[in-house]
This record gives sequence, structure tokens and C-alpha cells, in this order.
Amino acid sequence: MRLLLAGAAALALAAPAVADHHSDGPMAERHSRHQALMAALAQENRAEDRARDQYRHPFETLEFFGVEPGMTVIDYMPAGGWYTRVLVPYLGTDGRYIGVTPDPSAADASRFGEYFGKLPGQFSESYPQWGLTGAPVAIHGSQDLTEAMNGSADRVLIFREMHNLLRSGALYTELTRLRSLLKDDGMLGIVQHRANADAPGDYTLGGNGYLRQEDVIALVEAHGFDLVGMSEINANPRDPANHEGGVWQMPPSWGGKKEELKDLGESDRMTLLFRKRM
Repeated sequence: MRLLLAGAAALALAAPAVADHHSDGPMAERHSRHQALMAALAQENRAEDRARDQYRHPFETLEFFGVEPGMTVIDYMPAGGWYTRVLVPYLGTDGRYIGVTPDPSAADASRFGEYFGKLPGQFSESYPQWGLTGAPVAIHGSQDLTEAMNGSADRVLIFREMHNLLRSGALYTELTRLRSLLKDDGMLGIVQHRANADAPGDYTLGGNGYLRQEDVIALVEAHGFDLVGMSEINANPRDPANHEGGVWQMPPSWGGKKEELKDLGESDRMTLLFRKRM
């Protein structure tokens, strides 16, 4: 079933975005959605971000996750706002963009508590400088989420942060709260640095950034989700995914400045879609 779902999703992505000017049906709606997403990606304030598009495939990724204008979307740990600058204009004035950051008290305080605690303030300080228009924007630590917000989100998106949840000890608390935010038919989309399938256990505990795909699926399903699709949109077979020093040896961090890694692109990544289990 999973392979069939993944195949169907891949076929959907491969279909060309052709306008049907004689129909108000699904083809016209899809064309309109694609035009809105392309416009968001082409904004001037993404000039520096755009260099990463060839590795992060934001058009294909958001299409695979079924994100549409007018939705309420949770962007988990938005960090420097790379996806914020796509999502806010794309969701439009009828949508809602909500950034959520981890609860410091749920994490290993000695390593992550102070860091997690600073994230909402850092985002709030940076966001006005991006000059975005579109969906209204909010940022919350997960400890400050209200009961009224439960069941309000169409999508939760986690981009390259599952390793931080695992190594910080906050995974259970955060996935449980994120699940509560989703509507009954809500979806969770994950992009994560992917370890080799035979990577040793001590390499895949989060500290190197890489996680095994089968482990991520098992962890998420254990927290009340069902896998409905997998994609190779963000795969990079050139990444050996076994670096001493972890994923940060790959661009764009390129921490070790190793020449043999400079032109390999970004890390190999899994792209997974889950539905909230009822």
C-alpha cells in the first residue's frame, strides 16, 4: 500500500501544470495553485534563498505535501525563515502561518533548554525585516499553545529538525502537541537528512543530523500517525551520508571545508507524508 501511495504521489508530481481555460474544475484549480506557488518562489525577497531551490525543491515538496492557499500551516522550528518566505505569500490572506518551537522544559536543559527558549524571540525580531505580505503570522513555543488551537491546522511541516527533537529528548512532547493541533484529516510532512539504511545505531541518534528512514517512520507512527506517502524529491545519491562530524560537513554549512564535498549539493533527504490517525 505504501509503495502504491508513493507511486501515485510521484505520478501526480510528474503531471504538467497545464491551464484549462474552459473549465472551473480540478485542472483550473491546480493551475491557479501552481501559479500562486511560482509567484511566491519568484519574490524579490528570496533572492539569496533561491540558490538553495535546486537542492530543496520547494515547489515539488509543498505540492507533495498538499499545501494549498487558504490553509492553516504549522511550520515547526522555522529557524531563519527559509520556508517562511515561501509559505506566507503562498498561503495568502485567507491562510494562516504559525511557527512553533520546542518547549525548553521538555528538552535536555543543559544542552537545549536555553537555545529552544530563545527561538520565538529570534524569529519575532527577524520576521519584520523580510517584508512579507500574505498570511497572518504567529510564533509560539509549544508550551504556550492554547487548547483553542487544537484541531485547527491543515498541515504541520517539519523541515530538517527531527534529529534535534530526537537528540534533545523532546520528541514525545512535541509530536504529541503537534498531532493535537491538526484537524481530523490533517497531515504531517517531514523532510529529514537520511542516513544509510545500514548506518550503525550510534551514528543515528540525532547528533550527526542523519536518521535512518525506517526509524523516522516508526517513531512518527508510534506517536499517532500513519504513513501515506514517500518521495525521492529531495534525495541526493551523491551524499555518502557517513561524515565524521555529521551532516554539517555538507553544503551549505560545509563545516570541514573538504573540497571533495564542496560541489555535491546538500544532504540526501527523505520526504515523508503522514496522516493523523483517528
